[in-house]
Amino acid sequence: MCEANVYLKNGDHEELFMESVDIIEPHGEGLKLVDIFGTQKFLMAKIKDMTLLNHRIILESVDNSSN
Repeated sequence: MCEANVYLKNGDHEELFMESVDIIEPHGEGLKLVDIFGTQKFLMAKIKDMTLLNHRIILESVDNSSN
């Protein structure tokens, strides 16, 4: 299985955001995540770290209010 769990980083804390993610695509100024069941989630974030051997992707929220 090639899917990964996605965590959202908030300071020093990482919170599980979505499990079994199969697809991550750019969407507008954020990301679209799709899991193995076809569930989609969208968020304003950037990829902070990926460790695919451990099936972990860390995202960090981006603030677009200054644009």
